[in-house]
Amino acid sequence: MAAEGATDVVALARALIRCRSVTPADDGALEVCAAALASAGFKIERPVFSEPGYPDIPNLYARLGTAGPCLVFAGHTDVVPPGDEAAWRHDPFGAVIDEGWLYGRGAVDMKGGVAAALAASLAFVAERGAGFGGSIAFLLTGDEEGPAVNGTVKLLDWAASRGERFDACVLGEPTNPAVLGEMAKIGRRGSLTGRITVRGRQGHVAYPHLAANPIPILARIIEALSDTPLDEGTAHFDRSNLEWTTVDTGNGATNVVPGEVRAVFNIRFNDLWTPDSLAAAIRSRVATAAGRAEVDLRFDPTNSVAFLTEPSPFVELVAEAVEEVCGQRPALSTTGGTSDARFIKNHCPVVEFGLVGQTMHAVDERVSLDDLTTLAAVYRAILGRMFPPR
Repeated sequence: MAAEGATDVVALARALIRCRSVTPADDGALEVCAAALASAGFKIERPVFSEPGYPDIPNLYARLGTAGPCLVFAGHTDVVPPGDEAAWRHDPFGAVIDEGWLYGRGAVDMKGGVAAALAASLAFVAERGAGFGGSIAFLLTGDEEGPAVNGTVKLLDWAASRGERFDACVLGEPTNPAVLGEMAKIGRRGSLTGRITVRGRQGHVAYPHLAANPIPILARIIEALSDTPLDEGTAHFDRSNLEWTTVDTGNGATNVVPGEVRAVFNIRFNDLWTPDSLAAAIRSRVATAAGRAEVDLRFDPTNSVAFLTEPSPFVELVAEAVEEVCGQRPALSTTGGTSDARFIKNHCPVVEFGLVGQTMHAVDERVSLDDLTTLAAVYRAILGRMFPPR
């Protein structure tokens, strides 16, 4: 489906993809957004946030209007590394169009989504003027694919400290598994990473009575954490899921009992848990399985918690806009990884809807030009419903 302003959304997406904005670099990506929004009368601010031990990150806040309601589009212009650039069909930062597809790192995650929000907002303001009965804002960061310390979380607090208030947010992360229009996200699971070290006593395998092998202890711990589900899920969330990602003894010899074994796991958890309550439950299972063995269990710091945007008029508004443009009503899901929605939900209701995510973070990441223009049309329909003609 071709949308009004289609040429603009493609041009914006190409301009963004040409910026080599691998976290924490910006390489002009936020300036592309600032220039587009300033041309429509948005007030632009560019705060840079710092934290010891982390790179400084440029961010962008833009707003048109002072009255409520305020709809904010959120997103990020940073991307993951392209990997082996020789493996790509086209230059990952060349923004090449080939047979109806736009290729480039970030085409899907999520420069295409940012371009669609920009194009939709520019078209809406051009049609309705500045007096449309509310405000439109943009929260854009360069720190979503990185540690997420100097990005959206600080940008939101910065805006709140200045008296900025938001009524609802659309986050343009890729949400659709295969076809544009099939899925929107109304929540996300939390993420918690645990690191276990089991200590034994190194020795010769022929003299086991002189050694203490930690591997069977770890095996019991793995069984205790893997065999019994953490929960049965909820109305909007699947079961919490624990996956082991590494097991390592650092032992290259076949005739040596290792002195210790280390393992790492990650849990994607639902809204039955907080990081603290989940960590306590894991510690209890590990202690029971380990018995008297020497075990060290540590959890990485996390700012990723499970949350749900409850069904509401805004959720319905987004679903109706998607159905109008795409011809199908999106499933309301909480699947997938983490996103900056976990920070936004503390300030206003947030719904995620973006492109098809099949090629995100992959070699030859690409977006269909039809999907790109259709997404801009969805965002334009959301604006039309949020700010109906008076």
